[in-house]
Amino acid sequence: MPGTQEMMIILLIAVLLFGANKIPKLARSTGEAMGEFQKGREEVEQELQEIREGETKSSTSADTTVESDATESTTTETSTE
Repeated sequence: MPGTQEMMIILLIAVLLFGANKIPKLARSTGEAMGEFQKGREEVEQELQEIREGETKSSTSADTTVESDATESTTTETSTE
């Protein structure tokens, strides 16, 4: 993490490069871009979570189907004997 002196040098360089009038506009646009990036990341994470939940539900229902098929075949074998 930069210290106080380093931050002052960075701020001075920014003022020299962009001018004092453009720094607030630059900071605002950077903040907006970061906000949009955050929203996009949250949407992707939510979609991934929904996919994971869908896979969990489908694998659970598939396991239940396999177990019920095994129970039915055991019952059929016992009743035919």
